[in-house]
Amino acid sequence: MRIFITGQCTLHWGRMEFGNIGNYYIIEPFVRLIHETFPDAELVTTFQMSDRFCRDEKIRVLPMDLYYGWDNDLEKAEKELTIAKELSRTGIFKETTPYIKEVYKADLVIDFSGDIWGDNADFLGKDRFYVGLCKDRVAQLIAPKTVMLAGSPGPFDNNENLEFAKEVYSNFDLVTNREFISINLLNEYGFDTSKTYSLACPAFRFEPANTEEIINLPQVSDMLNSNRPKIGFVICGWNFKKGPFDRWPRENSDYEIFVDAIEKFSNEVDADIYLMSHSNGFPIPPEEFQLQHGRDYPVIKQLQRVIEERGLAKNVYSLDGVYDAWQTKAIIGHFDMFVSGRVHAAVAALSQSIPTVIIDYGHEPKAHKLKGFAEVANALDYVANPDQTDDIFHKMNRCWNERDVYRSNLFSHIPKVKELAKQHFDLLKPLISN
Repeated sequence: MRIFITGQCTLHWGRMEFGNIGNYYIIEPFVRLIHETFPDAELVTTFQMSDRFCRDEKIRVLPMDLYYGWDNDLEKAEKELTIAKELSRTGIFKETTPYIKEVYKADLVIDFSGDIWGDNADFLGKDRFYVGLCKDRVAQLIAPKTVMLAGSPGPFDNNENLEFAKEVYSNFDLVTNREFISINLLNEYGFDTSKTYSLACPAFRFEPANTEEIINLPQVSDMLNSNRPKIGFVICGWNFKKGPFDRWPRENSDYEIFVDAIEKFSNEVDADIYLMSHSNGFPIPPEEFQLQHGRDYPVIKQLQRVIEERGLAKNVYSLDGVYDAWQTKAIIGHFDMFVSGRVHAAVAALSQSIPTVIIDYGHEPKAHKLKGFAEVANALDYVANPDQTDDIFHKMNRCWNERDVYRSNLFSHIPKVKELAKQHFDLLKPLISN
């Protein structure tokens, strides 16, 4: 059996693996659960993964530009769609392309696009969503089975793509989402959701490093050896009131809502607060690869400076090491409470039964996935709106005061969430056997 994994998560080398840490939380269990479901399958992908990942996770990488390459992509995609329609009608190949050849060899094509199957795809490149729709439709016309797994589709406010998106969506043999809100959004736009299942993100099943593997990391040993309560705090560019998410430099005043929350909380609760980054980076090839701080790190360092200059908060520190995905989740697992503006940092905490406050996006484009993930984990009461004065502080205070009940509820509920995350792949078995 041959399985072809493609979709909007087709990104440059390193982006899925070494950038936003949450991306890796998803892709590792995603691929492992496919192998668990189909042990003898050959896996190929347009995702640009490292040699280490390909070797350990038994997958082969295809050229990225089979899906999207920033060069005549619209023209190539429309040509492929014409070829696929002709093949579907006549059963004869008059011509082909490298992408069509891979689709033709596949028994199953999986679209894995996360939260960028929709208008958000066009932030990655010109006509990117439309090109992706063409690629999906080509696969639907040629491959025996096509599915879209573990997504958070939408929004779809670009009316030029909407009807085509509905056509493509209705022709998947199976669609699974990683939260319950997306299906409501899809229904509002008029999509046929009769083959759609609302489940949980595979990232809930990502396994952290052991404590022994982090005990000697920079600053982590001091944190672990302390008997004081520990609060983790993560923010990113999406949580600010002003966009875009990568705005830099930022004014100190942009941080006031976070500083105010930390000051008030630290003066009511005797605990240590650790600011940390949930993204990494790396030099652009051909420079030698080295994991380094990502775009979240300067954000938390400026937050730290503003806090120190005001001098009102107590016991606020930052974790300054560069930590990989396994180490980062292990560190998060040692907090007594966690506050996160990154959804998968929140998943790292919730999946380890850590009481967690999720900070929503503060500017457009808003992401329904944050509330969706919170709903999956029964944590909607702890989603903070950064546009509302003192909401972050109030949610932090409530989370701390209710932490014992919150943790107990997570301890009993998260195993069910992890089973939901596995069902994406359980649903493939009867589909393929038919």
